[in-house]
Amino acid sequence: MDALCGSGEFSSKFWDSNLSLHTDNPDLTPCFQNSLLAWAPCVYLWAALPCYLFYLRRHQQGYIVLSHLSRLKTALGVLLWCVSWADLFYSFHGLLHGWAPAPIFFVTPLVVGVTMLLATLLIQYERLRGVRSSGILIIFWFLCVICGIIPFRSKILSAVAQGRISDPFRFSTFYIYFALVLSSLILSCFREKPPFFSPKNVDPNPCPEAGAGFLSRLTFWWFTKLAILGYRRPLEERDLWALNKEDCSQMVVQRLLEEWKKQQEQAAQHQAAEASGKRPSSEGEVLLGKRPRTREPSFLRALMATFASSFLLSICLKLIQDLLSFVNPQLLSILIRFISNPAAPTWWGFLVAGLMFVCSVMQTLILHQYYHCIFVMGLRFRTGIIGVIYRKALVITNSVKRESTVGEIVNLMSVDAQRFMDVVPFLNLLWSAPMQIILAMYFLWQNLGPSVLAGVALMILLIPLNGVVAMKMRMFQVEQMKFKDSRIKLMSEILGGIKVLKLYAWEPSFLKQVEGIRQNELKLMRQVAYLHAISTFIWVCTPFLVRLPPGLASCLPPGTPP
Repeated sequence: MDALCGSGEFSSKFWDSNLSLHTDNPDLTPCFQNSLLAWAPCVYLWAALPCYLFYLRRHQQGYIVLSHLSRLKTALGVLLWCVSWADLFYSFHGLLHGWAPAPIFFVTPLVVGVTMLLATLLIQYERLRGVRSSGILIIFWFLCVICGIIPFRSKILSAVAQGRISDPFRFSTFYIYFALVLSSLILSCFREKPPFFSPKNVDPNPCPEAGAGFLSRLTFWWFTKLAILGYRRPLEERDLWALNKEDCSQMVVQRLLEEWKKQQEQAAQHQAAEASGKRPSSEGEVLLGKRPRTREPSFLRALMATFASSFLLSICLKLIQDLLSFVNPQLLSILIRFISNPAAPTWWGFLVAGLMFVCSVMQTLILHQYYHCIFVMGLRFRTGIIGVIYRKALVITNSVKRESTVGEIVNLMSVDAQRFMDVVPFLNLLWSAPMQIILAMYFLWQNLGPSVLAGVALMILLIPLNGVVAMKMRMFQVEQMKFKDSRIKLMSEILGGIKVLKLYAWEPSFLKQVEGIRQNELKLMRQVAYLHAISTFIWVCTPFLVRLPPGLASCLPPGTPP
């Protein structure tokens, strides 16, 4: 990096710790400001571009008319492109007149200029795809402003210290650039008009989330009106919003059925290839003489394919939130070392405290977005499963009806579909929990050393206990479902033959049968509740128990046998 900044006029080093860290008036070198700070927003936009273009191509919402807001944002983007190219041409002008600028003054204006042109084109492409508020561009302009604050301060301090402006042209173009970027950020916070040819919402009380901007979605500001109304008076049914179009059963069930048909077609093609002998056998099947497995359509695979985009988004949000949860403890340790060092500059403490605040805010925002995403996905899981089961129940044959009772079908739609909804928020724990344990062990090992293994050993010892409790709960729940099926089946028979039952006065006999089944069901529910209480007690006590052995082990004198 020093090669880009260390030759030519206005050259400087990339990093100078005496200028940036060990001083009461910190600043960054001009090379650092013109390279890393200027490139960071550009790298973000180019990195996010492929996924965002893929999203825009699959989500057509009509197009937005060229409004005054869109014209103004486009004009600012063109002006930013012109300012960047003016810096580039000024560097070539200096090269032609004998004072060669550093290479960074050629590279940075070129990179920033191309990126500003990309942002301008993206504004128009979003308008054609019906995007009213762009989160990608809001974050881009925000990063440009944040990365421009340090050069904003540095150039003023340098001019005041020297009593003159060393490079008036670049000084002027930078402040023009900063004003344009700040204006673009402010304009991006406003929403565009609704797009033309978009589906008209005929609901009397539509959900405001569908038309909310990026900042409103990020902070859940669209929910504020309903919260205030609920504070003033009890909510009624007419106060509740209609479902979003993406959450309605008409959309969710249709998407799930399409994926299920794809699974059936793939299984049929696989079976046809096996029947014709065209499917190549694997090496293991040939050597061991195994019979090739027949591929069956997988409903679970169809579910995951239907909601893959939402699940990937939840994975990204969960990953960022988990990593941020380990940042604050590290910042706290840095703050403790700062307090114990009286020779450290004062601004270190303010910087670390500010970073802790920013980290906590980001963690809160991302965590709530993750919960919103994962619970909506669970709701769609339940909606899709219930819709598919209901459609299947309407077309099953009489032979299948004799095998599956009405009670079993009702349980599938009410209980089993709800279980899918309940398990969705915990799917990411399959990879998140091991990652958090590994990171926690790594950081604890740095502070406590081998004594952290005592807590790990306790966690390993608790695994069989939790496994036994979970197996017992599952066994009781299976038995409970059997009792529930028999109770619903008996109630269906009672309601179907209610005239005969009344004629022969069989109510007490059937009442005893229903009550007997219900008592057995309540007995199992009571046992499940006890096991759930034990599991919750272990869950609550585990953090304290895991922290206790490492703390005791670290307090032992050196050389003491465990």
